[in-house]
Amino acid sequence: MSECYEYVPHRLLRRRVRDTASGVEGVLMAVINENVSDTGIERWMELAYIRGASGREFTTAVTNVEPAPDQPQTAAGRRGQRSA
Repeated sequence: MSECYEYVPHRLLRRRVRDTASGVEGVLMAVINENVSDTGIERWMELAYIRGASGREFTTAVTNVEPAPDQPQTAAGRRGQRSA
């Protein structure tokens, strides 16, 4: 019987990321190649585990992960753009 998961290295581990599917940002905690099948036929998928602001982790396909913007735009910065 094979293992049901395997850790995968990723360039954004422990960095702030955004899940493009949900728009939620958090810290990428792990990328794991998991057997996601609930039948006898194996189906492997790379899942990203992201820890959100609440401290809870959620999963998404690793293809949905992108770096989050470094600095959120401040209200003062947005006001300055509107008046330009």
